[in-house]
Amino acid sequence: MAEITFVESLRMTLKEEMERDPSLMLIGEDIGRYGGIFGVTKGLLEEFGPQRVRSAPISESAIIGSALGAAMTGIRTVAELMYIDFTPVAMDQIVNQAAKMCYMSGGKAKVPMVIRTQEGGGRGNAAQHSQCLEALFLHIPGLKIVMPSTPYDARGLLKTAIRDDNPVMFIEHKLLYASKGSIPEGEYLIPFGQADIKRKGKDVTIVAISYMVIVALRAAARLAEEGIEAEVIDLRTLVPMDFEAILKSVRNTNRVVIVHEGCRRGGIGAEIAAQIQEEAFDALDAPVERVGALNVPIPYSEPLENAVIPDEEDIVKAVKKVLYRS
Repeated sequence: MAEITFVESLRMTLKEEMERDPSLMLIGEDIGRYGGIFGVTKGLLEEFGPQRVRSAPISESAIIGSALGAAMTGIRTVAELMYIDFTPVAMDQIVNQAAKMCYMSGGKAKVPMVIRTQEGGGRGNAAQHSQCLEALFLHIPGLKIVMPSTPYDARGLLKTAIRDDNPVMFIEHKLLYASKGSIPEGEYLIPFGQADIKRKGKDVTIVAISYMVIVALRAAARLAEEGIEAEVIDLRTLVPMDFEAILKSVRNTNRVVIVHEGCRRGGIGAEIAAQIQEEAFDALDAPVERVGALNVPIPYSEPLENAVIPDEEDIVKAVKKVLYRS
């Protein structure tokens, strides 16, 4: 098994899928000669040419509109939006067009389109380049949402996303790009709606997404030193969501903490907590605890940014709260 970075995993996957499907096209700002703002598409222009690796102007609506039109004519397309913060510029194309075409055509229109975009703080990129907006798209029927936390998951999930006939939001956290992980030889795909238990435990369930999975694992290691065994579940996809995996774990541990980097108010944690209350209320020995960012814009100042975004200590405190050890 080779150990590669998150970025290398994404690049390898795009290359393999473009070799497999000669019609697959990439489009986005600076993805050609520049290789993408984070280097994911580096070298693909030279290998596949400008007809298949298309650098677009700074117009998110044009990027998504072009990708949507191409996808509806049968050209599988991966569109990159530089930062999820800019998806609102293309919200009509994403929410009212891409998400609804299959439904409004009675299943006749296919939209094999992946929207790759980046989110998250921790880099001092300030309020307009650091948000986590997955909850906006969770509310939209017709969109699938993928949020990998490891190079292994990124590769398997991106292959599945590209081969899907429906629009997929593929959301990558910026702090994960340099992370490393093992990738097996040979091709593999990871089905949507299949969570992964990243750490087994019996005392409390921690449900996390994206970079917060890494933070949750660090918190779980600290808790283990105090004799608290936390089970860490990586959802990997929000739509479809593997809620059965959550319920199974909650019924075993009887306590749950949900962690995401987006603002706590109206975040993915609220939806998961509501479903747990509906389906497994009798299994709970403590109220569901949610950990998320404060309800303020992400500051530029490093100390203030650190105060706003959840960290290991926030997760440890939440776990101790549901265990009545705070």
